[in-house]
Amino acid sequence: MARGETYEEFTAKFEPKKTTDDCYTPPEVYGCVLDWAHREYGFDLAKVARPFYPGGDYERKEYPEGCTVVDNPPFSILSRIVKHYQERGVGFFLFAPTLTCMGIRNCCKVVTGAGVTYANGASVNTSFVTNLDPAQARSAPDLRAELDATIERLRREKAKALPKYEYPDEVLTAPMLARYSKYGIGFRVGPQECSFTRALDAQRGQGKAIYGSGYLISERAAAERAAAERAAAERFALSPRERDVVASLG
Repeated sequence: MARGETYEEFTAKFEPKKTTDDCYTPPEVYGCVLDWAHREYGFDLAKVARPFYPGGDYERKEYPEGCTVVDNPPFSILSRIVKHYQERGVGFFLFAPTLTCMGIRNCCKVVTGAGVTYANGASVNTSFVTNLDPAQARSAPDLRAELDATIERLRREKAKALPKYEYPDEVLTAPMLARYSKYGIGFRVGPQECSFTRALDAQRGQGKAIYGSGYLISERAAAERAAAERAAAERFALSPRERDVVASLG
């Protein structure tokens, strides 16, 4: 250990660092990509290979005849991976970063630009490279639509899984104000009518807190916030077009 270095700082040096190469693909996203690629190119699903996993060695792996690699490889060595498969006649459909995929030579770029959030939390604008397609570069509207639908479903499921707290009208948080802004509802509170707080008394007893902190507001301001909440709920129930009309009036 270096002088002045804590034990935690010393041991942290030996922990694996997270990079964009650690993008573990959500199974639902992978399944969406695999289904589309199979429909588009007709390869044998029984001969699909996924060599990119912690400790895996794609260069030493044996690829049987007719094998197709459908996987999310380390982006930092993607060009080398593509060259390796091209030289050995191995079919592939690989995840790739949208912004740099055009620089991958001698293969087709299937550009979707889907915003995929991977299992390690990395959010990457994602496209694909393949040697299964005769084009040099192409769009894939149907794949993008299917990915968007899958990503939105995962987002909604994650949102449902998060704990939700019902706060009294006397509490004001940033997400509340953001909701009012979204639905065109004006609300403000002056410094004389609020007091900063990180947690309610009931939360402190459970070791909880208001996420991002907030304010305790006066009885008058609380009544206005309750009215703002009712208005937000009403506008949320409207169609997008109806919300625009209400917002323009309000």
